[in-house]
Amino acid sequence: MSAMDITVAVDAMGGDHGTHVTVPAVLRFLDQHPNVNVVLVGLPDAIDVELRAHKAQLGPRLRVHAASEVVTMDESPQSAMKNKKDSSMRVAINLVKSGEAHACVSAGNTGALMATARFVLKTIDGIERPAIAKMMPSVKGTETCVLDLGANVDCTPLQLVQFAVMGSSLFAAVKGKDAPAIGLLNIGSEDIKGTDVIKQTAELLRSSRLNFVGNVEGNDLYSGAVDVIVTDGFTGNVALKTSEGIAKMMERFLREEFTRNAFTKALAMAAWPVLSRFKKRVDPRRFNGASLVGLKGIVVKSHGGADRMAFYWALKQAADEARAGVTQRIAEQVQQQLADLAARPAAAADQ
Repeated sequence: MSAMDITVAVDAMGGDHGTHVTVPAVLRFLDQHPNVNVVLVGLPDAIDVELRAHKAQLGPRLRVHAASEVVTMDESPQSAMKNKKDSSMRVAINLVKSGEAHACVSAGNTGALMATARFVLKTIDGIERPAIAKMMPSVKGTETCVLDLGANVDCTPLQLVQFAVMGSSLFAAVKGKDAPAIGLLNIGSEDIKGTDVIKQTAELLRSSRLNFVGNVEGNDLYSGAVDVIVTDGFTGNVALKTSEGIAKMMERFLREEFTRNAFTKALAMAAWPVLSRFKKRVDPRRFNGASLVGLKGIVVKSHGGADRMAFYWALKQAADEARAGVTQRIAEQVQQQLADLAARPAAAADQ
């Protein structure tokens, strides 16, 4: 796919802030990425108000596709699917299915987005369940792809292997690294530890073509020890939310200590260059954008409370995945793994 082919459909109404965030973020993104086009999907009047506020005009690279309904942040996935077939979320996903867009970005209701995307786009052949994957920073300055982060609470060993295939393909495509190192999240690095599901998953991963290096622990989420970390959605979501909570606590503690009195405020001024660089390195907005992998199309979920900068990074994630052909690469990897699994019983019978 050439650089000029990328079109991203944006659910302009999704998230806590709707068009007040999505439209300005899109305008900034278009200004800095001349090879990407955007379709703003939503209520035309609401989008027009925001465009006029920023003195922006529609053109070849920016157009509006009308949708008459909006999925609320607390709406059930079933209600969104059944009652809002013309929602900005669903219409944006439909544009990916029709080929009018190569990727979709939404900050809307996660459950509704996953359910709608799975219904409209379907899963890649051989994938039982799509997963939520996200790039996380590491102390080495690299990034680690972690999945699943909440889509699948209970998983079979085969499904976890499929997550590994998807995570490996995503990382290789976006980061340009062949044979990414894969770790399986566990309560210890030893083979004897973990549930039966984890042990069986490890056995399957060892016999696969993937670059599986073994079990990793929670403290490896940010160590950069591996490129991809595989886990079930329950554990992954708890780990993600715990990390977000720790980050907020540390930010609050630093602010409290540096504003405690006149002396600490003076120290804060002196340390401002260091604090500024530290804040930039750990800024969660730069890592906004979780990928719904395993679908026959690219869908990126932005955090519901994302500001303009955070939504900008979600747009970049979607464009990068489209340009790298992530969906096709995952499909090819899955077919290879399925062939290996099918051949294993025959090989065993010959021995």
